[in-house]
Amino acid sequence: MKKDIPRVQKYLRKLFRTDELRVVPHTRKKDMAEVFIGEEYIAPLYREEEDGEVSYQLQVVILDVDLEE
Repeated sequence: MKKDIPRVQKYLRKLFRTDELRVVPHTRKKDMAEVFIGEEYIAPLYREEEDGEVSYQLQVVILDVDLEE
């Protein structure tokens, strides 16, 4: 995952239109990173490999209490 981070971060920055987005490797899990915008944690990012094909899964969770702001 570590070697994939620059490409994935570049893609996500373009997709979400912000240079404040950071992809940080997880300290213990090799197939996982964490996505931040500024200092705000946004979501875990997982690297999946199946039948020789690589994909990335971003799991964004929105809490109901966050919608009330």
